Amino acid sequence: MSQEIEIGLAKKGRLAYGLDDIAIVPSRRTRDTNDVSTAWQVDAYEFDVPVIGAPMDSVTSPATAIAMGRLGALGVLDLEGLWTRYDDPQPMLDEIASLPAAEATARIQRIYAEPVKPELITRRLHEIRDAGVTVAGALSPQRTQQFYSTVVEAGVDLFVIRGTVVSAEHVSRTHEPLNLKRFIYDLDVPVIVGGVSNYTAALHLMRTGAAGVLVGFGGGAVSATRATIGVEAPMATAIADVAEARRDYMDESGGRYVELIADGGMGDSGSFIKALALGADAVMLGAPLARATEAPGHGMHWGAEARHQTLPRGFRTDVGTVGTLEQILFGPSHQADGTTNFIGALRRAMASTGYVDLKSFQRCDMVVSAHRPG
Repeated sequence: MSQEIEIGLAKKGRLAYGLDDIAIVPSRRTRDTNDVSTAWQVDAYEFDVPVIGAPMDSVTSPATAIAMGRLGALGVLDLEGLWTRYDDPQPMLDEIASLPAAEATARIQRIYAEPVKPELITRRLHEIRDAGVTVAGALSPQRTQQFYSTVVEAGVDLFVIRGTVVSAEHVSRTHEPLNLKRFIYDLDVPVIVGGVSNYTAALHLMRTGAAGVLVGFGGGAVSATRATIGVEAPMATAIADVAEARRDYMDESGGRYVELIADGGMGDSGSFIKALALGADAVMLGAPLARATEAPGHGMHWGAEARHQTLPRGFRTDVGTVGTLEQILFGPSHQADGTTNFIGALRRAMASTGYVDLKSFQRCDMVVSAHRPG
């Protein structure tokens, strides 16, 4: 049952939990880590590890998307980012990484004022496809109708519609909103859409025919949504709520399974693992992959929220560099800080709780911690 807390006489609030508030409980049975499978699948596309590189310019370039694909993960390119605005974005990436903190947001706004060019969308996606890995690109809901035909014609395998919050029932008096159900039905490629953070919104998105739903709002190392607009959704509760929506949708649809992808607020391997244990099939990582030596942000990290021209709801932050992409995913790890060997840590957690695959790992026992770590 949901627990409501009285904020004051006129308002109550539901008690919700972040990933730091919960922990996984070992079971009576353990397994060998070599017997554990970390594979997952969305539509016809299979991956060795449940990791998706976030469509953020500090994380995913064509080169790092290719590198992620070769490591068994999936990299998603931001099709409204610097790679589709500039023929050579490297000078812009270098400048953003070197800016003083006080000047970064204003300069980012100016840099991203350059228009998106359809021919660059095609060129970047072709570059990824030519490498022989799964091709995924992301657009915001506001730009999807403008550029989706270019994206599909370029040969994208998975199409991601990603926003701070995405609704199946967006209402506007000034323009015709994107009809997600009709759009997804007419499209020939699987669509992953989000974010959502509650049961009802997730159920509505699943009914559009989406292959996957992104779960998250206002989390992550570069988000300021709570400070700017007062909105936040604690991730542990959000993931569990959407997992329940998926279960009910499976009953409603006669067994159709929608992949649940946790997005944001998972800066260490412990949070990554807990998101999977709560019901996520995969996790979209930003800050952890921005710490790679190959990352285009050079240890700096920023997202789409930082480039909004009138109300930025994010910022650039220094996440540092800890190792190569391969070391971050597969180790070896030389520090016990949860920044490297994410998949090794996942294998250890699954083995410690006795589960051999990700679907069964979602059944593991969890507790609410009496105190926060640190």
